[in-house]
Amino acid sequence: MTRTARSETIAQTLASLSREGFRLFFPMAAIHAALWPLLWVIVFNFNLPFASSIPPGLWHMHEMIIGTFGAALIGFITTSVPEWTDTKRLQGNALLALAALWAAARVFGLIGVTALDALSAVCDILWLGALVAYLVSISIEKRSTRLSAFVFWITALLLTEIVTRYAFLDIATHADLAQRAARLSGIVFLGILGIALARVTVPVTNLVLDPSEETSPFRPHPGRLNLAPGLVGLLVLAEALGLSDATTGYLFVAAGAAFMDRVAEAFIGKKIIRAEILALVGSSAFAGLGLILIGVAQLGAPISDYAGLHLAFMGGLGLGVLSIFAIAGLRHTGRALGLVRQTRFAMLLLVAASLLRVVPEVWPTALLPSPPYYAVSLVWAAAFLLWLKVYWPFFRELPRTNASSAEVEAR
Repeated sequence: MTRTARSETIAQTLASLSREGFRLFFPMAAIHAALWPLLWVIVFNFNLPFASSIPPGLWHMHEMIIGTFGAALIGFITTSVPEWTDTKRLQGNALLALAALWAAARVFGLIGVTALDALSAVCDILWLGALVAYLVSISIEKRSTRLSAFVFWITALLLTEIVTRYAFLDIATHADLAQRAARLSGIVFLGILGIALARVTVPVTNLVLDPSEETSPFRPHPGRLNLAPGLVGLLVLAEALGLSDATTGYLFVAAGAAFMDRVAEAFIGKKIIRAEILALVGSSAFAGLGLILIGVAQLGAPISDYAGLHLAFMGGLGLGVLSIFAIAGLRHTGRALGLVRQTRFAMLLLVAASLLRVVPEVWPTALLPSPPYYAVSLVWAAAFLLWLKVYWPFFRELPRTNASSAEVEAR
């Protein structure tokens, strides 16, 4: 391929990726999800490559939450909001500007030089602020409160990031604040997961039950639809106010039970075995079990709360993100619902990585006395890279009309 042809191909790919948020940010999130843990565990040996005053473990948590899940959030919001509100989607330079801010923060974070912490902070705060401004502007334009839950939660994420970054700038003085704020940002993301699953699960379940889309046989109980994010909201408030471990422990258990209630709602008959349903249910189950583990640990059970955090974040958020990548990646590229074998295997790999990380902390054995970190990072990376391998050709091509289910299943 000549240099001119290569340049044209790159330009065409970039034009296609910048048409919609999911095309650009889902692959970016997948690449970051795969590479950062590999670098962190295998290359950096649980450290940062250059001197930094921030504890490496705390920075790792921040980068997974704000880095990986942050890119997924940008893609989800900039794709779904125009669909929900019948407004013009962000594309072109607007998406590329968000991508540049997100990517700059990740590069500064990867380098790990203390002098660049402030620049990294500014980039992350700017893209989070831009998301809030985008949601508010659409709400004003449409004179609607439909997006108010997302405005609330992403504003909460912005505030936790501001506090985290403030604490990072003087970590010697504010180490405890940094730890609490970074952990709180992950809990806030569980609230975002709760409302995202509430929005996604209903149409997906109805599509599974009636592919013709002529009826809506699945109607969740309206009072339970937002129970999980509501209880997570109470938990966030309690954590922010610094209430006792016993109080927040019970709230962790309650929020976890609300996610498990979402699991109970998924029993729709024999079609529950569809991969799309199991993946969304699995995300709620991992989030719920993780929150319950944190709660019982704070109430005195001999379990590290890090086990619960990893189960909720890796299993709950990780599987939720991969599920939305897979489902939205089909529907928004004009393909019928139906996950191919490689995508289903990627989801199984992510589940395996989550269990490998958590089970040895809860039930250590002679075979696995502690988490096999190398294996966990490799299996986790394989899950996202396998998804990317399947979906990358879809994202590079121009939009198309829906494929038949048979065509999708044959791939």
